[in-house]
Amino acid sequence: MLQLQFFLLVAATLFCIGIYGLIVSRNAIRVLMSIELMLNAVNLNFIAFSNFLDSGMIRGQVFSVFVITVAAAEAAVGLAIVLGIYRNRATIDMESFNLLKW
Repeated sequence: MLQLQFFLLVAATLFCIGIYGLIVSRNAIRVLMSIELMLNAVNLNFIAFSNFLDSGMIRGQVFSVFVITVAAAEAAVGLAIVLGIYRNRATIDMESFNLLKW
């Protein structure tokens, strides 16, 4: 059986990679993928702590399914927005999104 620290280390690594991609990337698709990576790191923590603290209950798994559902909705809305911007501007560079500026 794997230790809790292994799961926490993997989740922290995934979360840091997501933060790095979120900060560095100018591509909107990469930003969405980085957000999904961070949400998956959170899901891994939920499941690891649920299994470590009380393996009889499935609270962490239930929260993970909820987060996956919200992440799927976020990805669908985000991709629709990116597609709409791409059709109007012919680019998905985050620096060129100035639609809400005065």
